[in-house]
Amino acid sequence: MKILITGGAGFIGSTIADAYLEAGHEVVVVDNLYSGKRENVPAKARFHEIDIVSPKIADVLEAERPDVISHHAAQMDVRLSVASPAFDAEVNVVGTIRLLEAAVKAGVKKVLFASSGGAAYGEQERFPAQETDRTNPVSPYGVSKRSGEHYLFYYHAEHRLPYVAFRYANVYGPRQDPHGEAGVVAIFCEKLLRGETPRINGDGKQTRDYVFIEDLVRANLRGLDSSFVGPMNIGTGRESDVVTLAAKLVALSGKTIEPVHGPAKAGEQRRSVIDPSLAKRELGWEPRVALDEGLRRTYQWFAERFEALRG
Repeated sequence: MKILITGGAGFIGSTIADAYLEAGHEVVVVDNLYSGKRENVPAKARFHEIDIVSPKIADVLEAERPDVISHHAAQMDVRLSVASPAFDAEVNVVGTIRLLEAAVKAGVKKVLFASSGGAAYGEQERFPAQETDRTNPVSPYGVSKRSGEHYLFYYHAEHRLPYVAFRYANVYGPRQDPHGEAGVVAIFCEKLLRGETPRINGDGKQTRDYVFIEDLVRANLRGLDSSFVGPMNIGTGRESDVVTLAAKLVALSGKTIEPVHGPAKAGEQRRSVIDPSLAKRELGWEPRVALDEGLRRTYQWFAERFEALRG
């Protein structure tokens, strides 16, 4: 099938694009290169440099007429969303609406949407959170991602456009950008390789559910043929605090660097962990890569890249 991936030059989107091509699908990548990198786009994928907020996105959909849209283009920085809620909404809400309008007109058969399994829930009432739990986002980013899910529900009800809203936990792994994309694992890896001191926001006891990119990719492959419609958690069901995460990466680096603590950041929730049981029932999916193994593979990738850049 033909799959159009928005945000396909970014960490997650480009890794999924590689997997779709390897599985024999035709892939079209749309990205404005705001944070994505042109070199991430697979050579076998057709590329359109365009912003999803632009009305011209409809022309791309009309020309390509994909079977499936994998929608990963987003403003994904929680802190930026707090500083500029209007910009966050322009990209994540208006951009999604423009894409869905174009999708209906182009006869798209399904949308896979990258939602948030952390920010969309906000301060959870249950740990781990299930899809049926109330969502109380405490950041504009979380609000915009949840809004995207509501619009998907509308387009399914009104236009019979099937969708899966993957509520991703904190995704990490090779290719993540410590500068252009959010991701504490990537940031800490780069700091340690440079011999710099990692900075932990607040007391570091805030927890997150860390899911390895390879596991996330498998969910996106299985989602192509699933008849399920609605939100679906993609996480591990296990939470780790930032202090522990930093200690694991320091140990992998073999250095004696001690992280420092800075002030807590606005819009960041205290605990976040999601239940992947629904994905197991509907997709036969469950995470395979344990945190220690995923961190080891990620740090090794960054170390090899660091050495290559040093020449």
